[in-house]
Amino acid sequence: MQHFIGTYELKADAKGRIMLPVALKKQLAESLHDGFVLKRAVFNACLELYPLKQWEVLMEKVNKLNRFNKKNNDFIRRFTAGVRLVEIDNTGRLLIPKDLVQHAGINREIVISSAVNILEIWDKTRYEEAISEATVDFGALAEEVMGDKDDED
Repeated sequence: MQHFIGTYELKADAKGRIMLPVALKKQLAESLHDGFVLKRAVFNACLELYPLKQWEVLMEKVNKLNRFNKKNNDFIRRFTAGVRLVEIDNTGRLLIPKDLVQHAGINREIVISSAVNILEIWDKTRYEEAISEATVDFGALAEEVMGDKDDED
């Protein structure tokens, strides 16, 4: 599984295209020929960019849900709402569809942030607000989430 590193500030053009920085394109190189899936995030007002192979692994898990269970069916519908196959063109640009731009409240200034094996695409102002909110109790959260982990793993 590929893990991404970094946070990048970019500008979108009038058509919703963003030029990916060279450092990020290098990290995405092995996925360029397969393509990507862009979707609404579950917990935040941002977008998630999945390399297609990562998306397929996730969809295998989702596909195991019983579609005759209403909660499962509702989850699948909401989770896949607005999902798009996208490509990065030869010049390193990614076009964000207008409905996803609106959903994430993306303006001209954008932040792309690594989130382990996917990338989050944020409006810069919303990203800064989310980071500020998370900073308040991050120490307690880190202890709760990672404190019981054995360092030998």
